[in-house]
Formats: sequence, C-alpha cells, structure tokens
Amino acid sequence: MINKESGLARAFWENSVLDDCYILDFHAHMHHTSSMYLPAHSPELMIEVMKRCNTKLTVFCSHKAMAYAEFEEEFNLNVAKKYPDYFLAYHAVIPGRTDYATAVARIESNRAFYLGFKFHADSDTTKLTDDKYKPFLEYMNDKHLPALLHTWGKSNYNGVNEVEKISALYPNATFFCGHSFHDDWKNGAELIKERPNLVAELTAVMDNRGAIENLCEVVGSERILFGTDVPWFDTHHGVGAVLSADITDDDRRNIFYRNGNRLLKKFGRRVFPDV
Repeated sequence: MINKESGLARAFWENSVLDDCYILDFHAHMHHTSSMYLPAHSPELMIEVMKRCNTKLTVFCSHKAMAYAEFEEEFNLNVAKKYPDYFLAYHAVIPGRTDYATAVARIESNRAFYLGFKFHADSDTTKLTDDKYKPFLEYMNDKHLPALLHTWGKSNYNGVNEVEKISALYPNATFFCGHSFHDDWKNGAELIKERPNLVAELTAVMDNRGAIENLCEVVGSERILFGTDVPWFDTHHGVGAVLSADITDDDRRNIFYRNGNRLLKKFGRRVFPDV
C-alpha cells in the first residue's frame, strides 16, 4: 500500500532507496543456519544489501556464536574489526556455555566493536530470571549496557512476565525487546511504555498489519528501533512496511535512524548525522 501522504514513501517507490533517510539495523545475524539457505549470509553479501538499502550500520550476532558460544564468538569480533564502518556485534550469551569472565574480558578489551549482549532465552529454554543469566545482567546493570532480547508472545522464557521482572531488577541496563513480544501486542506495548529501560524493536513485527501503528500509539515512535533479522528477512521489505504504516514521516525517521543514533550516543558509539 503506497502512503500517498508520505514524501519518504513516494521516494522509495520511485527509486527503491531512501537517499535522504538512512537505516540503522539493530537486529541481524550472519551465516547459514540448520537446514536453511539464506542468500545474503556472509559479511560481504550483507554489506552489498546494506549499500543497496542505504543502511549505515548493522548490529549483529552470528548464528554460529549463538549456537556454539565461546567456540565461535571470535567470529563476531573479527567481523566487527574487519568492517567497523558497517558492523557492531552483540556478544552471545548461552547459559551454561558462555563463560562469564571470558565474555566480560572480551567486551572490556573491545568496547569499540561490541554494543552489548544478545539473549535468546527461547532457544536456550532458560528463563531470563534464571540464575545462569544473573552475572551478565548484573554486569549490564553496573556498566549501564544494552542487550538485545529475543521476546515472543506469551513465552515462559522471554515473554512479558519475564521481561517485566528483569527490567525491574536491573533498571540501569537497557533492553531492546526483539520482536516486541510478537503476538502479545497489547501487553508488550504497555510494558515497554511503563519501563524506561525497555525499547521496542521491529523484527517480524512488520509482518503484521497494524502492529507498527499500535506501538507508535502506545509506546511512541521515539522508543522504537528498526531491525530486520537479516539475512532471514529482506531489508527492502522492512523499509516498505514502515513506509506503508499509518504513521508520519517524522515517526519513520525516528524509527529508521534517530532513535538508533540517540542510543549509540548514549553507549559511546559512532553517531551518524541527522538528515
């Protein structure tokens, strides 16, 4: 659906790119995954997509690191070091397999290349309130660091109830709510609205008509991050979904890059110019 009132939408449909409105993508991966072919899976192929979509920065955690913890975490770091103009990494946390001391030492000595942690409690079948996550959450709270959380519906591991608890226990940490509690839109949006250390994130949200509008109405467009799950989903689809939503161009700029820039500045990372 073309939003005829949006100058950004018109420019995108005519040129397939937003030349004066860039993208900051806060939810991405890398590599193939089990039994799945993902075309733009390598750093180099992802950079090609970024250039086509005017994406200035992608924050990622590779599938390998999420599956094998310490064995593959160096891959994340090496990619961020090799392509610092394009990538920042999330350090994967796998309960029982990610060594706390090693992870903290790696982040402390490479702060320019890591934004924070990545938690995927559903995959780990471990509740976010489990003691296995506790040292990482305490470190985040002490250092005022962020983490990207996988959040989904009424999950017992990372649903609204679990995130409600950890956001209260660790108020100095910032939690990007990946997928924004997909399918539990009402309760998820209300929780994010109530807790200043929670931020909505749009991966998979954009598959559902009306969900973006709901988040903007309840949470406000100033607290929503753009994310795609690249290479799972296509960036152009994500951009098109935001442009098709019944929100303003000012809201869209907040989502595409302004909110991301504000958080990058907060955490002492590279900030891109306003346009």
